[in-house]
Amino acid sequence: MWDQMWRSTINYGRKGLPIQCISAIDLALWDLLGKLRKEPVYALLGGKVVDRLPVYMTSSNPLNAKNMGFVGGKIPCPYGPSAGDEGLRKNVEFFKGWREKVGPDFPLALDCYMSLTVPYAIKLAQQLKPYNLKWMEEALPPDDYEGYAYVKEALKDTGIMFTTGEHEYTRYGFRQLIEKKCADILQPDITWLGGMTEARRVVAMASAYDIIVIPHGSSIYSYHLQYAFRNCPISEFLNLSPKSDAIMPYFGGLFPDEPLPKDGFIDLPDKPGFGVTLNREGLRRPYPRSDEASAEQAALNINRPPTEVPVMPF
Repeated sequence: MWDQMWRSTINYGRKGLPIQCISAIDLALWDLLGKLRKEPVYALLGGKVVDRLPVYMTSSNPLNAKNMGFVGGKIPCPYGPSAGDEGLRKNVEFFKGWREKVGPDFPLALDCYMSLTVPYAIKLAQQLKPYNLKWMEEALPPDDYEGYAYVKEALKDTGIMFTTGEHEYTRYGFRQLIEKKCADILQPDITWLGGMTEARRVVAMASAYDIIVIPHGSSIYSYHLQYAFRNCPISEFLNLSPKSDAIMPYFGGLFPDEPLPKDGFIDLPDKPGFGVTLNREGLRRPYPRSDEASAEQAALNINRPPTEVPVMPF
């Protein structure tokens, strides 16, 4: 099914919204398969390789992350190249201030969200080296593979890791990241890159190069994947609380039983599928078709041949 969706959208897809739509369908099918087999998705992937999954927290206040037991914190980079030298100085002071609050050894990363340039990223990382920056995340636009490789090479003696992948799609995009040695850590979003079917291919490919995979957010979807693969050692929790002092569900009220981290770990229940219940209250189709239009569309589909996946003759 994944291959059929991928091949039938290739002329306008490959990256972006079409792959995100495929991801949604793919994850729903994995959930359905788990419920039909009465097994959690992590069991379908091969079973747990760890008893518990440690979690770091992305928020505006990493001190709260430390106090709540998370294994690390990540904060946003407040200024970019357009702010000039003054902005660079403020970035350094911003990170230095949080390092002083969380202490010298608490892992602390910086999320740059595609906003920097190659020279700026190198200069900023070098100035943050004294403050034990764990990793610099997604510093460049996602398609600047050469730029990522250049910055990673430039930072190799600093001890700072360079990470990306949140806005990359399918195994073909991640193959480029790996081949060009763009990152120390890959960070696919399971709800975007192509769903669980494609994510397991990416994780397996990365393992052949001893590359760590720490997915971007995605809550239950990344948790099940990470429980099943050894090169996915920790998970990210995006804390959407305005003050970062409370743990809020990633999907809001969509899944009333969404598992939440406690004392720095995620423990998944032994429930079928992804182990959550969809809150159907308030769900609706935004543009419902009339009965006549639905019947007309159904009639048009009667004689339409199914999309076939090409089969090689050998």
